[in-house]
Amino acid sequence: MLTSQNMASGNRSDQISTKDVIEGGNVRRILVVAAHPDDEILGCGGSIRAHCTAGHIVRTVIVAQGLTARGAVSEADLDAHRRAAREANARLGVDRVVFGDFPDNAMDTVALLDVAKFVEAQIHEFQPDTIYTHHPHDLNVDHRVVSQAVATACRAQPGIGVDTILFFEVASSTEWQLDPTGAAFVPNWFVEISPYLDDKMQALAEYAHEMRPWPHTRSYEAVKHLARWRGATVGVEAAEAFVLARRILRGKTP
Repeated sequence: MLTSQNMASGNRSDQISTKDVIEGGNVRRILVVAAHPDDEILGCGGSIRAHCTAGHIVRTVIVAQGLTARGAVSEADLDAHRRAAREANARLGVDRVVFGDFPDNAMDTVALLDVAKFVEAQIHEFQPDTIYTHHPHDLNVDHRVVSQAVATACRAQPGIGVDTILFFEVASSTEWQLDPTGAAFVPNWFVEISPYLDDKMQALAEYAHEMRPWPHTRSYEAVKHLARWRGATVGVEAAEAFVLARRILRGKTP
């Protein structure tokens, strides 16, 4: 069961069941746009599983390489990292993983237009109705660039098909932002992942080389604690939290 709670609209919950998957003969298409391998699982792995369980088609786009900022990295290392990403996403039921080749932790050295064009091409090819991506005021520069690229690619124009844009949080990055002038991550959209928390953790295990020992915020324990805390704030066992950036209701009662 996929549950969303928009805190800005009085904590009203909408439950999405499999009967809601096909609207007007069109299967829902969900695009996850992440900067690095593992961001997608940390940010919305449980929600991905909920979508796939409901019969939605989910595709993941990973924009940057993910390892090269750490020094000399071989092509074999990059291939192994991509295999881990494919395995992690396959565990959740993702249709396909697409990889970009932008520099790791250096995406501020690339023209935003180039990143936006890459994202726009993925949107044009897949035609999603919903996009999950990074919060625009994350500490990690690649996360910020990817978020801005999604916003640019999804700019409001006649005929745009993306109805919902959700910003996720990435443990050990989003909460580390210290800029008091930036917008903090204050979630107003929650997806209950109580039935899918174990699936998220199993997918995250494919990225074991990225995880850290407790009490690091990128530890398995911290990820579970965050899911439990986000759930507790809205009265469920476990949840993932998002900032709703845009929601378009087309011909529906608001």
